[in-house]
Amino acid sequence: SFPSCAGISKDIRRDSSDDMRKVQRREKNRIAAQKSRLRQTQKADTLHLESEDLERQNAALRREIKQLTEEMKHFTSMLSSHEPLCTILTSPPPPPEVLYATHSFHQPHISSPRFQH
Repeated sequence: SFPSCAGISKDIRRDSSDDMRKVQRREKNRIAAQKSRLRQTQKADTLHLESEDLERQNAALRREIKQLTEEMKHFTSMLSSHEPLCTILTSPPPPPEVLYATHSFHQPHISSPRFQH
């Protein structure tokens, strides 16, 4: 029993249709893989640029720390050389009434219409 011509024709069409689907699926897969590789490359490039920027910021901050440390050493040295000569540090503190005698804590009356009732 041989298959009929109609059966053979149907099988050929099915095989051809299956082959076409495989080709389409491979093409879609190839495009998806290509897009994925491109995204990975772009992400790596972005991370590389961010890394370089962070390295620059880090170097700038290290320079600032070094400068501030040098300033602190300078001011500490100045304070150390000043302390033995400072009359304010070696004399007893003045009484509070002397400290506050020149300061006025009185607030003038606010005459703005906004604050009047």
